[in-house]
Amino acid sequence: MIQAYRHGTSVVHRMPAGAKLTVLAALALTLSAVPHGVMSITLALLAVGGLYLLARLPMRILGTEIWRLRWLVLVLGMALWFFVSPLTAWINTGRVVTLLLSASLLTITTPMEQLVAVLHRLLLPLRRYGVNPDAVAMTMSLALTMIPVVASFATDVRDAHRARGIRVDARGVVPLMVRTLRHADDVGDALAARGLT
Repeated sequence: MIQAYRHGTSVVHRMPAGAKLTVLAALALTLSAVPHGVMSITLALLAVGGLYLLARLPMRILGTEIWRLRWLVLVLGMALWFFVSPLTAWINTGRVVTLLLSASLLTITTPMEQLVAVLHRLLLPLRRYGVNPDAVAMTMSLALTMIPVVASFATDVRDAHRARGIRVDARGVVPLMVRTLRHADDVGDALAARGLT
């Protein structure tokens, strides 16, 4: 769900990162703990779509986010449809889609450094128990920035296989792992050179 931040001046963009995370947490608790029906889940999905409009994002972005969830919706929805009931399939799949679209909106409208700063502030009280907030925040930042990097490596490996007429299979994991580990070594060397390890 890591997205490239899209600059904007909407109300959603200007909202503090801590407040957005609080709203997302409250939404997750509400969707998980409170019983819901067809109407409430439908309204929740429409509300999330409305937030994308409030953020002044092009509708194609919402369409792209929904398209990315297609396999999750298909597998989860069909499993619940066949093994439980169509009503349960709609409610539970709608819950998951609502949360994931909300999380995507958070990452689209909030710079990653703001999210990491909120995490750092939340960890400060744990310093007395031996937790190093600076180290945890830096680790999380590195982990989050590695996700799109590894995704680009996977795309490069897939394109290289196709260019050579090689069928993409499990063997494609090997060059991906090599590139990822090499990149991790480079990052480690850069951190060590700056005295951060």
